[in-house]
Amino acid sequence: MASLRRRPDGRPQDTPERARRQRPHVVRPFPRLPQWRVRLIAALAVLGPGLVSGFADNDAGGITTYSLAGIQFGYALLWVILASQVVLFFTQEVGARLGIATGKGLMDLIRERWGVRWVAFAAALMLVANLGTTVAEFAGIGSALEIFGVQPQVSSVLAAVAVVGFIALGSFGRVQYLFVGVGVLVSLGYAVSAILAHPDWAQAASNLVRPDLSASPVYWLAVVGTVGTTITPWGQGFIQSYVADKGTRPDELPASRADIFLGALLTNLIAGFIVVACAATLWSTGQTQIQTAADAAVALQPLAGQAAGVLFAVGLLGASLLGLGVVPMASAYSTCEAFGWETGVDWNWREAPAFYGLLAFFIGFAALFVMIPGLPLVQVMFLSQVLNALLLPFILVFVMMLAQDRGLMGPLASGRVLSAIGWVSTALLILLSLVLVVTSFLPGTS
Repeated sequence: MASLRRRPDGRPQDTPERARRQRPHVVRPFPRLPQWRVRLIAALAVLGPGLVSGFADNDAGGITTYSLAGIQFGYALLWVILASQVVLFFTQEVGARLGIATGKGLMDLIRERWGVRWVAFAAALMLVANLGTTVAEFAGIGSALEIFGVQPQVSSVLAAVAVVGFIALGSFGRVQYLFVGVGVLVSLGYAVSAILAHPDWAQAASNLVRPDLSASPVYWLAVVGTVGTTITPWGQGFIQSYVADKGTRPDELPASRADIFLGALLTNLIAGFIVVACAATLWSTGQTQIQTAADAAVALQPLAGQAAGVLFAVGLLGASLLGLGVVPMASAYSTCEAFGWETGVDWNWREAPAFYGLLAFFIGFAALFVMIPGLPLVQVMFLSQVLNALLLPFILVFVMMLAQDRGLMGPLASGRVLSAIGWVSTALLILLSLVLVVTSFLPGTS
């Protein structure tokens, strides 16, 4: 996105949020407060992008994937969640640094550095992955509300109108606070569900640090799906665009890193709680044929109590709504950046018609798509996460190359350590994708 906005008459105009944050750093907004309180308030002002991106990772597709992992493999895939947390933090940190150093989104930088063809390629990858994820959000909303007697067609229309309307009418701060609030409620719901399930915490802790590997293609499909729902192409683009839109300054990088670490930690804690809840109830009793997260919520009730099942279903609804707000926004960011159009939630519909028009289009298209009779929604939700994992390495290659450019990044460029971690993470994700392809064609595996 462009760091300097312009009015329709061509004169420069910045958002109120960015203008406020670009005042000289020596100005104290709270001169009578102790210095430590001023620093705390400044740090809290930076929080948001990492938390929102982290919470949104646990969307409908994510919850479905984690539920199936716990139902089919018990506690065995918890090590994948721990490993994903480490990679998630470093990849999101790189994206945040790019946004802080340049004030621009990922597609903006790819277009400026490599031209129209490469940005078209990168944007197409992002949009293909995002489409499946957005469809998964509607499927999750429909599945959750169907438990309470609401038809999926009705829930899809209501959700689409509500999300587009709130983002279009709300300011940056209101949108961010809503996203974080929903994420916190979802987190609490799944934490309580896991506790009510009375799991074997010792076995869970053991599998968290000791991988229980298998040669089965189904196992590796679950591994790739779990990674793909935690570390996503849309999340990589979203964190950079969101940080830039927020107007975070270079001196606020430590607070931004804390925000990203907290978001990654909470993301994977929620994932762990979902796996543990399903492993302790459904997997341990042999109910491994559950097909959806909504089915899991219903099945949990006689095993862990009605409260656990209701919390699981409400968590699915909240997470799906959060994902429905964030993922199409990431798509709108990417498309506008690719073409150099104005983008950002601090602009209204008249000032950024392309951004809001694309946001409405992506949500509306997915809402119509999910209404196709006979569409296998579970397969769409799960395979969308696998597609995320397969496409992510392409996006990360662009990110890592940009992050090393000192002419672009200045003092925020990746040094040897961060570059090494970034490239190793990218290589591991490529290797994981190759393992999935190879094991899928090996004879005699199951």
